[in-house]
Amino acid sequence: MNRIVLDIETQNLFSDVGGKGNLSKLLLSVAGVYSYSDNKFLTFTEKEMPAFENLLKRTDLIIGFNIDHFDLPVLKKYLSIDLAKIPTLDIMAEFVSVAGHRVSLDDLVGNTLGKRKSGNGLAAVDYWRQGRMDELKKYCLDDVRLTKDLYEHCLKNGELKYTARDANLPYVKTLKINLAKYSGLEIKKLWTPSLF
Repeated sequence: MNRIVLDIETQNLFSDVGGKGNLSKLLLSVAGVYSYSDNKFLTFTEKEMPAFENLLKRTDLIIGFNIDHFDLPVLKKYLSIDLAKIPTLDIMAEFVSVAGHRVSLDDLVGNTLGKRKSGNGLAAVDYWRQGRMDELKKYCLDDVRLTKDLYEHCLKNGELKYTARDANLPYVKTLKINLAKYSGLEIKKLWTPSLF
């Protein structure tokens, strides 16, 4: 199974394009990828989209965080292939389907893995605007690495941890999520995802 972990950064912000309703107007600055089949971290700029498309042509599963509602819609205009034909595993969507609300990548990796993001999307746009491409690529690949680690943890352990704020008292909550359907592995034990 040729899987990739994907994260993108953009040249501009929602405020530059008239809000979230104009997602398709965002421009790509860099796409970061971890390719399982090549065992490599890779980056692709706007000009390198043909090489990225070649990678996608041999991809069986795209893994990411909020990719269905951000990364893939932004990428769509750069590609001649139909992204809808490549299966995706959006960790955010999996979380929302069980928990019923959104969560940040930083919250999940902090509570689940004890790690933190190296920055935020605003910094990534600043890197682009200042021509600091090495820092931009590093930031993007840091997010790819965290997403990969989160995916592998969830695949192995069937859970993610996040900050819950029931009654405004924050505490760490464990959410059971079964990603076995994406692994190509035989499922030994079937269970219904539930909140603990």
